[in-house]
Amino acid sequence: MQRKSFEDMTCSLALCLEQVGEWWSLLILRDALHGLTRFDEFERSLGISTNSLARRLKALTESGLLERRQYQDRPPRYEYLLTERGRDLQPAIESLRAWGAKHGPARTAPVRLVNRETGLVADPELIDKRSGQPINLDTFVYVAGPDAHEAKLSRMPREPRPAE
Repeated sequence: MQRKSFEDMTCSLALCLEQVGEWWSLLILRDALHGLTRFDEFERSLGISTNSLARRLKALTESGLLERRQYQDRPPRYEYLLTERGRDLQPAIESLRAWGAKHGPARTAPVRLVNRETGLVADPELIDKRSGQPINLDTFVYVAGPDAHEAKLSRMPREPRPAE
């Protein structure tokens, strides 16, 4: 079955999912954040088939999230390195991991994110840079922007216009 493409949607989340929405993609990016770079490392870590891994690495490279770099001539071998664009997904991936740890079955974390200086395990929280407040539905509200779909325009308040 052919999956629907989100490339024509105006939603930032849909456009993100167009590039990283398959679970293997997020797990490959997670492993790249953990320092894995080579095909066989990803394959062993994930237990993914070689065909699926090759397709996902190609797609992640084409979307600019990974860079493919040759590290051996004979036979030719490549490593896959996070680009700046790929590294920018780290907070989102860490947020999903933290949500899974909070709401999933209780297990010990095989990998932890720790502060380089203090050694303390990170406890991620999404914060609004302008106000410094945690982003949650008690403090923030979704509003319909200029390109909002008709279905949302009927249910959401409109984005306030900036004062002139």
